[in-house]
Amino acid sequence: MNREDKAAAISELGEGIGKATNAFVMSFKGITVPQVTELRRQVRDTSSTYVVVKNTLALIAVKDSPLTALKGAFSGPTAVAYNTTDAVALAKALTKFAKDVPAITFKGAMLNGQIVAADQIQAIANLPSRNELISKLLYVLQSPMRGLATVLAANIRNLAVVIDQIAKQKGEGAATAAPEASEAPAPEAPAAPEATA
Repeated sequence: MNREDKAAAISELGEGIGKATNAFVMSFKGITVPQVTELRRQVRDTSSTYVVVKNTLALIAVKDSPLTALKGAFSGPTAVAYNTTDAVALAKALTKFAKDVPAITFKGAMLNGQIVAADQIQAIANLPSRNELISKLLYVLQSPMRGLATVLAANIRNLAVVIDQIAKQKGEGAATAAPEASEAPAPEAPAAPEATA
């Protein structure tokens, strides 16, 4: 690789893994071509990128990135899967793939700019995804409003029942009072005055 090719490769890596907020550094010794193709597809499905890197060039490209803390991981066959969006989704895809293909082993990771040891990556993969967290948050935010709406609706319903009962009682009271009035004896006519002689 001549000097111009090296400079271009460093620049490309710097634009990619050098600016990533989430990155997983992996070893891939013994992986087959079909397995790599499937891994790339699964990584792409999480809006992420998978690259095989030349260690010396990668270390130059990430010199201004927190990934420099993982410089010891850049030895032997090295690949990096990275993104700037959802670390959990990428961790889930990679750990699921690594479970089925033991040729993939984690050397370390960077999540939101923080370095994470290789043995903690599985714990991160077990976290809920961003979308799951958002839906849980929305449920929690809607719960008080839903409760308030139920209470208000119950009060209105109870008021309607009370008004209906009052109307029925008044209707029954008026119906009972009318027959009593018709059954009352008619008042006697006053006696005619006696004529005087």
